[in-house]
Amino acid sequence: AACEGVDVVHAGTAVDGDRLVTAGGRVLAVRAVGADVPDARARAYAAADLITFPGLQRRSDIAAEPLGVVEGASVADR
Repeated sequence: AACEGVDVVHAGTAVDGDRLVTAGGRVLAVRAVGADVPDARARAYAAADLITFPGLQRRSDIAAEPLGVVEGASVADR
């Protein structure tokens, strides 16, 4: 399913027939754009929730305390 403002970058993957499969190591990065950091983070995690495969491990602390971001800043502030 496509999620607006979200893309998935993959590495450590291989093609097996018509399927994309893990080849070990860190495999996916889910990136999102939002009105502000909390919105982008929520979009990225919602999209990540749609991804499943055996042995899946996922971090839940990414962008919890982003460096160099002013709290409350938004795209509209630019």
